[in-house]
Amino acid sequence: MSVGNRIFLQRNLPDPKIMEQFRNLPAANVADTMGRSCALCSEIHLINRPKDSIMVGAALTVKARPGDNLFIHRALDLAGENDVVVVSNEGDRSQSLMGEIMAVYAEHTRKIRGIVLDGPIRDVDELSKMEHMFLYATGSTPGGPYKEGPGEINVPISVGNIAVNPGDIVLGDADGVIIIPRKDADKILETAIPFAVADAGKVDAARTGKANRQWVADTLEKKGVEIIDDVYHG
Repeated sequence: MSVGNRIFLQRNLPDPKIMEQFRNLPAANVADTMGRSCALCSEIHLINRPKDSIMVGAALTVKARPGDNLFIHRALDLAGENDVVVVSNEGDRSQSLMGEIMAVYAEHTRKIRGIVLDGPIRDVDELSKMEHMFLYATGSTPGGPYKEGPGEINVPISVGNIAVNPGDIVLGDADGVIIIPRKDADKILETAIPFAVADAGKVDAARTGKANRQWVADTLEKKGVEIIDDVYHG
């Protein structure tokens, strides 16, 4: 087996019923129930504004050579409607990994749920208009990618400082993307649903003037913060 230059055609996929229940949960709410340590770095952001507000799908992972999209092309041929193609790029920002032709193929022919790139795109004017597929990237550059490889598909990768395994649940919205480990998804869901309900209640209280802010003073007191009823004299 040629480690570093291989493609696995199979993945362990999440339970579709569990994955579907994340479709109405904001990424921020779920992230808060996961110790706030599951979000991809903010450099990876949503490029377009799809009709749907939340992206949920199973990770199809790509370990790409920096600035090279040969294995991304193959991944698009393997991906389907419930998949999110997640691409590592070793932090390279010099070459775009995808342009209009690839994105249109992914959106309309393969009907992929989303693509998450740890690198730039090009043809940003057209890609920003896509309505049916979520596209996350670090920015844009006219410099095109190479098509040489090597690379890997459906192996563990690191994207935006977060580990991603094939078949993990990828949840994204306008805030960004979080990774939900497949094996922990049911337990996370049990906590995330009531948390989202409670969070919505806090928003309503803030809007109607009923917010309880006593926790701020209590926390400052516990941390030994000195409160001085005076101006600072320098």
